Order: sequence, then structure tokens, then C-alpha cells
Amino acid sequence: MFLLFISLPGYQLNYSNLHKLLDTFDSPNHGLTFCSGSLGANPDNDLIDIINTFSSRIHFAHVRNLKLYDNGSFMETSHLMSDGSLDIPGIVRALYESEFSGYLRPDHGRDIWDENSRPGYGLYDRALGAMYLRGLWDSSVNLK
Repeated sequence: MFLLFISLPGYQLNYSNLHKLLDTFDSPNHGLTFCSGSLGANPDNDLIDIINTFSSRIHFAHVRNLKLYDNGSFMETSHLMSDGSLDIPGIVRALYESEFSGYLRPDHGRDIWDENSRPGYGLYDRALGAMYLRGLWDSSVNLK
């Protein structure tokens, strides 16, 4: 069984609930999608700790940055650490150090450079995000 865990209505995405969910069926095939957007929207979540704790159960990761606001709202931003509130280099480094071998991709993309696409799926921004994530992965290899 493979679990694609994104966001369930009324279900708070946090360490405790992820632990309960994965404990319901203890199998390496019962895993999760690590989504920095869904998990990062809760400022109480330590995303790097979540990666370190559940690394053997993370089968897929999609990573993007969010700008978190004091009123609890958030906005998706570019993948650059300087544009948001999440430690994207730390997230990618934690995935690398946990020997993550799943699929890593950028999550969503803004419309930039006069692009006209489906909202949230701008090709240019996703391409920039893919190269940013690849660069972070490569730098993690070089730091080892």
C-alpha cells in the first residue's frame, strides 16, 4: 500500500498525526509524500525533524517555499530561501543525508515572464525550482 499524503480536511498535518498514521500499518510500503508546502503551512512543524524521523517512509517529495504570516495565512513563493519562510537548503540537505532515493520535484509554480498557464502550474517557475533543487542536491553531495 502506498499512501499519497497531501492534505485531508479536518486533519492537522503534524509530527504526532504522521506518526499515528504510519503506525496504523507498519510496512516500508506504507509511506508518505513529504510536502514542504502542506507540512510547512503549520509553523509548529519542524520539517527537518520530520524528514529525519520518517526518512525510511518518505517515498516521494515535492518541495516549495512558503511565506508564513503572523495571522496564520501563507503564500506560495519561489523556491529561493530568501523569498519565503522555509529552510529549503536544509530540507534538501536532510533528504540527501537520509539517503532519500525517491522522486524529488518542485511543487507548483507561479506564472512568470508573461506566461499564461493553469494557475499554480507555471512551467518556467517549476523549471527554475527544479534547477534550484538540483543545485542544492549537488551542493549536498559536495559537502559530504
